[in-house]
Amino acid sequence: MSSASARSKRLHDRVNSLQRDGRPGSRNDSRSRPRIVTSNEAYTYSLRVAYLSYLLQPRQKRLQHVAASPQPPQRSSTSINDLMRDFSLVRDSKSTRFPHGFLAELEKRLTNVVMGKDRGQEYNDAAVKRTFAVFYTAFMEQGFRRRMEKDRRVEDLVLIFFSSATKELQKGKAPSDDGWKLMVDRHVALFVRSLSSILRDHDWARDRPDLASRLATLESKLLTHDNDLVATSQRAGGAGGSTVEVEVPLSYEAKDMPLVLVVARIFGISYAQVQADVTKNRPIWTPKAALTDLKTYQNLMNLNSKRTLRSEDFDVEEAYEAWKKAEGPVLSQMILAIIQSNPELAKTSSAGTPPHANTNDSVASDSGFSNISRKMTDLSSDHGSYVIDQPVDVSELNLNDGSVSPVDEGSNPFTYIPPDPRAYYRAVLMQALTYDLTDPELQPSEPAADAPPRKLLSQQSTELLNETSIRWRIPYFSRMVLFQDALKQKYLDQEIGLETLDAAFDFVKDASGEGPNSSVSKYDTTLLSDRSMWTIADFALNRQILSSLYEALLRDLYDALRHCYEPKPPSIGPIMYVLENHICNDPLFSMSSDEGDHFTAQLAEGLQQKALDVYSEYLHKEIPQKQDEWQFYHVIQLGKAILKLAERIQKRYKKNPKIMGVNPYLVLLETALPAYAADAQDIVERVTNIAASSDEDIPIQQGFELYQEMVEIRRVQTDALPNVPFTVDIENLLADYVWRWIRMTDENMIGWVDQAIKQDRFSVRTDKVDELPSDDERHSVSVIDMFRSFNQAIDQVVQLHWNDELQYAKFMTALARTVGNGVARYCEVLEQRFSREMDRLSPEQEAAANRTRQEKWVQLAKEAWSNKEKIEPFHFYPESLLKLNNTEWAIYQLDKLEHNMNVDACAEVIQRHAPPITQRQPRSNNYVFTIKIVEAEDLKACDMNGFSDPYVVLGDEYQKRLAKTRIIYSSLNPRWDESVDITTQGPLNIIATIWDWDALGDHDCVGRTSLKLDPSHFSDYMPREYWLDLDTQGRLLLRVSMEGERDDIQFYFGKAFRTLKRTERDMTRKITDKLSSYIHHCLSRSTLKSLLNKGISIASVSSLFRGQRQAPQPAPTEVEITNALRPLFQYFDDNFAIMKQTLTDAAMVMVMTRVWKEILATIEGLLVPPLSDKPSQQRPLTQQELDIVFKWLQLLFDFFHAVDEETGTSEGVPVDVLKSPKYHEIQSLNFFYSETTENLIRISERMASATLSRQQQQRNRLSAPGALGGALNFGGGAAGLFGGTTSSTRRSKSILLSRNLGTMKKAKEEKRKEAQAEPNDDIILRILRMRPEAAGYLRDRSRQKERLAAAAAAELIVRQSLAAGGGRMAANLPRR
Repeated sequence: MSSASARSKRLHDRVNSLQRDGRPGSRNDSRSRPRIVTSNEAYTYSLRVAYLSYLLQPRQKRLQHVAASPQPPQRSSTSINDLMRDFSLVRDSKSTRFPHGFLAELEKRLTNVVMGKDRGQEYNDAAVKRTFAVFYTAFMEQGFRRRMEKDRRVEDLVLIFFSSATKELQKGKAPSDDGWKLMVDRHVALFVRSLSSILRDHDWARDRPDLASRLATLESKLLTHDNDLVATSQRAGGAGGSTVEVEVPLSYEAKDMPLVLVVARIFGISYAQVQADVTKNRPIWTPKAALTDLKTYQNLMNLNSKRTLRSEDFDVEEAYEAWKKAEGPVLSQMILAIIQSNPELAKTSSAGTPPHANTNDSVASDSGFSNISRKMTDLSSDHGSYVIDQPVDVSELNLNDGSVSPVDEGSNPFTYIPPDPRAYYRAVLMQALTYDLTDPELQPSEPAADAPPRKLLSQQSTELLNETSIRWRIPYFSRMVLFQDALKQKYLDQEIGLETLDAAFDFVKDASGEGPNSSVSKYDTTLLSDRSMWTIADFALNRQILSSLYEALLRDLYDALRHCYEPKPPSIGPIMYVLENHICNDPLFSMSSDEGDHFTAQLAEGLQQKALDVYSEYLHKEIPQKQDEWQFYHVIQLGKAILKLAERIQKRYKKNPKIMGVNPYLVLLETALPAYAADAQDIVERVTNIAASSDEDIPIQQGFELYQEMVEIRRVQTDALPNVPFTVDIENLLADYVWRWIRMTDENMIGWVDQAIKQDRFSVRTDKVDELPSDDERHSVSVIDMFRSFNQAIDQVVQLHWNDELQYAKFMTALARTVGNGVARYCEVLEQRFSREMDRLSPEQEAAANRTRQEKWVQLAKEAWSNKEKIEPFHFYPESLLKLNNTEWAIYQLDKLEHNMNVDACAEVIQRHAPPITQRQPRSNNYVFTIKIVEAEDLKACDMNGFSDPYVVLGDEYQKRLAKTRIIYSSLNPRWDESVDITTQGPLNIIATIWDWDALGDHDCVGRTSLKLDPSHFSDYMPREYWLDLDTQGRLLLRVSMEGERDDIQFYFGKAFRTLKRTERDMTRKITDKLSSYIHHCLSRSTLKSLLNKGISIASVSSLFRGQRQAPQPAPTEVEITNALRPLFQYFDDNFAIMKQTLTDAAMVMVMTRVWKEILATIEGLLVPPLSDKPSQQRPLTQQELDIVFKWLQLLFDFFHAVDEETGTSEGVPVDVLKSPKYHEIQSLNFFYSETTENLIRISERMASATLSRQQQQRNRLSAPGALGGALNFGGGAAGLFGGTTSSTRRSKSILLSRNLGTMKKAKEEKRKEAQAEPNDDIILRILRMRPEAAGYLRDRSRQKERLAAAAAAELIVRQSLAAGGGRMAANLPRR
């Protein structure tokens, strides 16, 4: 432990002991038994000090003219040693040295005097110039100049000038003439004045005040008998005589005594009473009495008397010795000041050694309240009455003489020092503060750089307190402690505020050197900062001050915080600032932890009660008294009021949230929020019951607003009080309003969609007519309005920030169903309009419809005779193409909506909270059957050209139309590849009717067949293929798959995506159908025939009939082959140009892709017949024809890829789209087309064996019963033979796989990889259909696959039975 810490600990212990026991007999007995000082007593002793200050102040002087006297003037001193005595009295010779650069300025001044250029009139005398000239000569001597630069002593200059003036002025004078000696004094005085002038002009006098003071004293001594340095002839208007400076005698009137007037003012004494008191005590209150007090005080201090401080008053002897050592020089200065004011007092003392007089030390050691004057009133100077102005002859004074008689300890031996100086000083200080703080004319001090202006004491009061503290010998640290004690009392009496108290503490810190504006001497700063050097009384009093103020400030803080929840509460900042910066940070302050905890508990309890009161006020203000008038609005307003108050409190105490361990914000939340939660739940339930009883609906928006308000309150409580649960289950309380919103949205959705379509003109949205619209402008407003409705409905729920994830997932699921219904309605209406627009009659067709039957036959004959081949491009309406753009844009918007709703997360939440299957409630199941109308073959010909224009209509047993395909023109083996979804809750019989389209008259029936859709047959959810025989001739291939329709968000989005994609695909197919007839015309066997027979003439035909052998026809050239497709390319360019004006880039690529598929299907039809188990009548192409077909394929590939020759970039369909599995399958035909039948059968058997082995391995790997029935097929004929091998081993396109663009793209990519990874022998079987010798093999393959299908079905039944348990098949279908 350090020495300072040890001293501080001992001091604390001793203070505590003295506070318990007390200690009499000390000068500071007022600590334990405070002396009561009356106002009259304080007035009397302060008046004495004020009067003494008047007596000791420097005498004022005035000029007085004295007539010329015949007596010769007498010199005050003829010895140079007497003249320079003032300089010899100063021990520190450095203080009397002139500064560097002084000699150069003196040289300039001497030159001006000698040359008569000096501005002073007294320097214009010839004798003066002569004297200065002689000195100038000596001054310029180099040796003297160097010596002066080294020593820099002013006395050397004065002595040399004195010597030069004596020599010069006594020239020519008689030995008995002493008049020149007075002139020497006058000339030396002029020289000294010039030295002082140089110091003042260059601001050197401030740095060397001792030198300036000594020079002034020397000048006054030299001019004792002649104060006017002007020539005698110029005095008194030329009448002669002299002017002398004489002291103004004291008037002894109170009006001339500044401090006496201050005493009278602060004590409220009349002027007459003060004057009477001064006159009465004038014989007693003398400077001699003050001198006697000081001598007595010095002797008592040396005797360690109770009348002064003694060692027992300090905790350590070191502190006492330091005080005593500092007190001696101060007493000496004060005695010298008294003697200076009255030199006669020096003659009353016996001879001795004169003390050292140092005015700087006196001011620095005892200028405490002089600093107060500078701090509080911003005055620049303050002088005590004992400051030495001129030297005085104190050679006969002895401060340590024994002339003072012994003092009785029981009486007061002093005239000016009161019996208890501390108590009297405090009384005067209190009186001064009382007066000045109520004085309206008192102006605060100027603010410092980082200190506010202060208004404590006036300058006059400060000077009075300064004088009393000096005369009564009160230490500087005691003054500061008493100053704090007085301000404490004023604060407790509510006479001053916190600003004044803060200013007082700041002043004390500045006085101790801790503040930013400190200007106190180093000695006093050391005493104030080291409190172990204080007296025990001051130490104890300081602790008591801090403790009292701490308690008072805590009471004020408690009262202020009790109002913290009011709109404009009192500020606690000043209280906390004073507590933290002035009380708690003070080393003397100490507080037990129990006291702090007790206050914290009281404060928390008080704030809780206040918070309850505030909540009760809000409750009565916002909630009506009558329950029938209650509404959700009132609960919302109550919550808003509480949150607003909480936000205001949080912002108000943001920087310091905890105040003495209590957080007002948290107290408010802990108290008000639970009460609000309970009241809100009760009010909501009552309002709901009242509305239900009166059969009224509470507005949904009110429920939403109430939910948001209560959720915000719950969030605030959770953030601030994580361990306090919110007692109200808001979600269950208000969930019904969300369901009502969803039901209302679902009911209005169809109307919104219909209204959006009705108001849509289906035109491009662009303002720039001359420019092509961008892709973002190529969809109409109906789809925008529809998705705006979707987003608004969903955002209404999302913005609630529903906290129950299961309920939120169910909300989103219900909204997904509503969105799906809206999308389905939009697609239905859009497709109907699109179909009507695409099926419209051309002008030529309308004209043909109006002809008579005879006119029709004539026109038909003309067209046949002219062999018309020119087919005009179809005129696509922009509004029709915009509908395709709308569908495309809707797909992307639906995908974005799916991501925003976080569909997968919602599905996962519902799955996680779903009960076990055994505990689920039975419900009615809906099943979605996806029927794909693939193709038909061997249809009946209904037209004169030997073909039909077939299309398929699906209907149910009640003759309700379910779907209709497009028309395939001029075909008996059409391929539609169109799908339709049918929803049913049980078995359903569907009827498929194939019709022949006729432009004129009724359509003919080609054939009819039926199929029963039974969910029990699709329990494994695997696809089935059915070849259905028509009732006339031919058959129809249907591919059927089933999914269980379920209340699942992924299912609803998948269904909506499938609907959009199907609509998009149907629109694209309808567009393609308008181009397909010309594609079939250009890519036909007749075109091949005309290309190969272009050189046949009548002569060649005659030769052929005569049996003559003709030379072989040359093969067509590359140009001829290309030219054969020129009309098709031109046709594509014309139609694509029309589409490009309206379709988006993505839609354009989609249409071109569909046209490319149509081209591939047409070329495939040229090469091989469709897959079947029956032989075909189609003949194989020759090698020459085969080469032409593949050249056409390459030309068409390049046309659709559209590579720019300059940039090398593709502007058409991407390569990966063009090189589809169908493209690669056609390319593979080139390898098998010319093979022999035996080789083809051998290759087919090898590939079939590999496929069968692969399927067997797959069944062995999969454990799910659904996967084991991959080969199950209930179709007749070659049901599992042609095209069903691959599809029967995997699930078809599930609705769940279509729930967003990502899953759709992934499924499409997997399908592509599967087609490439598992080649089959279908293409070989199609080639074998054109080989009559392969009929037996086709029949055997069909029977083989039927047996395999039956075995797989039996295996599946066994596995399902085992999985159900007990050897029984499950009675119910598995729920999805």
